[in-house]
Amino acid sequence: MWTRFSRLFIIKTKFEAFLVIYGLGLGAVERGMHYLQQYPGYGGWMLFAACPIAVFMAGGRIIDSVDHARNR
Repeated sequence: MWTRFSRLFIIKTKFEAFLVIYGLGLGAVERGMHYLQQYPGYGGWMLFAACPIAVFMAGGRIIDSVDHARNR
């Protein structure tokens, strides 16, 4: 039963990976907008930039892991 439930959270295809990355990107930009409101100026823009950069790094890792799992 738990294995069937846990399979819902496994990313199997690139399409699923892109959907997850899109959702992470939307959340990152929303958080960045909150940073801009809380910290106006240079500090807010630096925090805003850090949010999508983290998604880019994680997104590349997600896509690489999907490719690696398919080639195994």
